[in-house]
Amino acid sequence: AAGAGRAASVVAMSTAAIAQVEQNQRAYQKQDNIFVCKKRVVGTKASKKEGRYYKAVGLGIKTPRTAIEGTYVDKKCPWTGTVNIRGKLITGVIKTTKMKNTIIIRKDYLHYIKKYNRFEKRHKNTPVHCSPAFRVKPGDEILAGQCRPISKTVRFNMLKVIRAAAGGDKKSFTGM
Repeated sequence: AAGAGRAASVVAMSTAAIAQVEQNQRAYQKQDNIFVCKKRVVGTKASKKEGRYYKAVGLGIKTPRTAIEGTYVDKKCPWTGTVNIRGKLITGVIKTTKMKNTIIIRKDYLHYIKKYNRFEKRHKNTPVHCSPAFRVKPGDEILAGQCRPISKTVRFNMLKVIRAAAGGDKKSFTGM
């Protein structure tokens, strides 16, 4: 009888943890830094909300509310995952959002041609990891920070939205 009571409390704890984190994958989703199967001490009240791991990335960038209060699990997120921001900061306009948690940004720049004493327009496309903390669409201007290689091509992580899209043409060249 005592064993059944303990099993019921473990089930209650695990369902409370499941309610905290959204389970939208086939594998069990949990934050690596939070211990899920914590034993409850008899005589103390169970807290309604279990802890959520988040950190500040530094560089004067605020942690989004959705990273603090959200229920998503993303190990590549700079606030709730294991990725640190170091190196370059780049800005660009979002070109596509077709991949899951990855966006392509377009960086426009001018290249000087010495022979003709003029500039030519050039651009680079860079894949950037986009945390579930953000809701973005093509045309938004964003700030991304360099991190360790996340995949074969992704080396940057999205940090904030500088300017939301005004509904204009996303391929237009803005200049410098």
